[in-house]
Amino acid sequence: MPRAPSVTPQVPDQTLAVPAARTAALQALLAMLLGVFIVGMAGFSHLDVVHNAAHDTRHSSAFPCH
Repeated sequence: MPRAPSVTPQVPDQTLAVPAARTAALQALLAMLLGVFIVGMAGFSHLDVVHNAAHDTRHSSAFPCH
C-alpha cells in the first residue's frame, strides 16, 4: 500500500523585519503624542490640583512657564 505524503507547513527561510529607523520614528511619534496629551490635559485642566502639580513640575525642572 503506498504511503501518503505528510503535510507539513511551509515556513519561509527569511522573516520580515521592520527597519530600525522606522521603529525608532514610530516610538518618537508616540512619545510626542503622549507628551502633547499630558501637557494639554494638565495645562487646560479645571482641577487646580492637576494644574498646580504640572506647574510645580515645570519649576522643579528649571523650565520657564510664565
